[in-house]
Amino acid sequence: MFPDTKTEIAHAAAALIVEEGMESGPAKKHALKQLGLRANTPLPDNQLIEEAVREYIAIFKAEEQPIELQALRQIAQHWMLQLADFKPLVGGAVWSGTATRHSNIHLQLFCDDSKALPIVLLNQGLHFEVEEATGISGISTEVLVLEERTKHPQLEATVLICLWNNSEAALRGALQADADGRPPRGALPALQARMAEYAAP
Repeated sequence: MFPDTKTEIAHAAAALIVEEGMESGPAKKHALKQLGLRANTPLPDNQLIEEAVREYIAIFKAEEQPIELQALRQIAQHWMLQLADFKPLVGGAVWSGTATRHSNIHLQLFCDDSKALPIVLLNQGLHFEVEEATGISGISTEVLVLEERTKHPQLEATVLICLWNNSEAALRGALQADADGRPPRGALPALQARMAEYAAP
């Protein structure tokens, strides 16, 4: 195997993430098939994927991506205000700054009553799908997925909002820095600070 195979996989995955809105995990696996590599081929880590995504955006999406990112962050801000009682943290590409019009918005929410979040959404007349996914600290977590309809010219007609229904105990793990010392998620003030940076001339 050539030493740059992981880099090749990362670049193929980055194109899928940016152009089709795939999440990192599925994009890596799909990239293997695209490149004709075996299923047990060592995969690039998420840091290498993020670097490849940033490079792809810089080359192919430099003009539109910042506008799309700000629009998604505005939607995330709205939901964080709406769900403030659940101590929301935003993560994923919307937080890291690599989101495009195809990206989902991931909000980590915290409450020891697992029924509280669904009840709040139902009381607002909102429809959602319930999924299970591996969340903070590798724990299987309920995810409530709903659609936000938007008329923003730079976004798709609908944006998926993924609300991770965590217990209060997961909050500590959610704020731990990653291997590079960076926060993997942020509260509303931190998100607003990043929005202000992008808005600055």
